[in-house]
Amino acid sequence: MIALFRKEINTFFSSLTGYLVIIVFLLVNSLFIWVFPGSMNVLDSGYADLETLFVLAPWIFLFLIPAIGMRLFADEKRSGTLELLLTRPVSDIQVVLAKYLAGLSIVLFSLLPSLVYYFSVWKLGNPQGNIDTGGFWGSYIGLFFLAAIYVAIAVFASSITDNQVIAFITAMLTGFVLYMGIDYLGSLPVFSSSGQWFVRMGINEHYKSMSRGVIDSRDIVYYLGVISLFLVFTRLVIQSRKWK
Repeated sequence: MIALFRKEINTFFSSLTGYLVIIVFLLVNSLFIWVFPGSMNVLDSGYADLETLFVLAPWIFLFLIPAIGMRLFADEKRSGTLELLLTRPVSDIQVVLAKYLAGLSIVLFSLLPSLVYYFSVWKLGNPQGNIDTGGFWGSYIGLFFLAAIYVAIAVFASSITDNQVIAFITAMLTGFVLYMGIDYLGSLPVFSSSGQWFVRMGINEHYKSMSRGVIDSRDIVYYLGVISLFLVFTRLVIQSRKWK
């Protein structure tokens, strides 16, 4: 499993994929936080917070993470190396976890440099350090878990097809439905009696909850549950190839 994990990481960074994900994520956020004028610009808003980062990042990841994960299984299936991989002394779940953790590592590598934003705003505060630290770290942890769900979705989408474009579109649409689509459905009159319960099934409700700076065990259980669900689905898809 460790060997496969290292192989995936090396594959990401032997091409432009890994570097592009990190650069695009940091560049887009930096432009909106520091350069583009408007209410999203920290210097223009006059408030020492990083709400812009936590509003933009889920949408940026919605496109970048499917781009990371679309090749994980689809490329193996297209080239015919998946069967060879599955004959090695490694279980199906270890294969799935190795690819999932490799994709998640790329996301983590893109998130860590964004801590510079926190220290910059902390220094710019008046007085220095005048920033909602609890809200920041809650949002940061929530963003990581949100990205972790996106990676699990991308891995699953890649396992059901040998076409990377289809895997990308499937992962992006599924991520959107779970992030905002469920919120929209829950607001419809037809769901008026159970709308709040319906909304709690979406990622955004739990992401907003953690953004308040309170780490609720219910939110953690939700994130881990959704991640596990998509990884189990991926394992079932991989196992189904053996039944044919």
